Amino acid sequence: MKLALKIAVVVLSVCYPFVIYWGLSHYEPGRLLPILFILLGLRWVIGGQAAERKVVVLALLGLVAIILLWGLKLGLKFYPVIMNLGFLVLFVSSLFSPPPIVERLARLKEPDLPQAAVAYTRKVTWLWSSFFLLNGTIAAITAVWADDEVWMLYNGFIAYLLIAALASGEWLVRQRVKRGLDG
Repeated sequence: MKLALKIAVVVLSVCYPFVIYWGLSHYEPGRLLPILFILLGLRWVIGGQAAERKVVVLALLGLVAIILLWGLKLGLKFYPVIMNLGFLVLFVSSLFSPPPIVERLARLKEPDLPQAAVAYTRKVTWLWSSFFLLNGTIAAITAVWADDEVWMLYNGFIAYLLIAALASGEWLVRQRVKRGLDG
């Protein structure tokens, strides 16, 4: 059941910019608000750790504040910004309460990481933190100043291409680093 919910969250998150873009051209923003709350509710349900659930609560509070201050449409378009901010907080905070999140993930596959690999995971955590900061900033710029088409294109397509490029590039670098550690 939990796997099905995780898949639903991924699919809904990926489709979110397209659904909101289409919905804003056909409905009032208030009619789309349940989509946002359902997505956040699903994130809450699948959030296994307290930190994940705190991020969902903070996201909800942030989005409610944006809606109250600047309106429903901007609140709907700020979901990607808030998610990037949430990931940024998770990744950066893990650097100050070790082990960093990338090290935790690496230890799932390889519990006895060498010290050089631990140092590498720390750098990768910084890299992803920087990415979330930059991506969230661009998402905010597109939400506030770009038209709906540009917002949808960046947040529904380009951002995912950038995530894939960063993940692929990091995987390639990791293979070289592992060969260096093994050799």
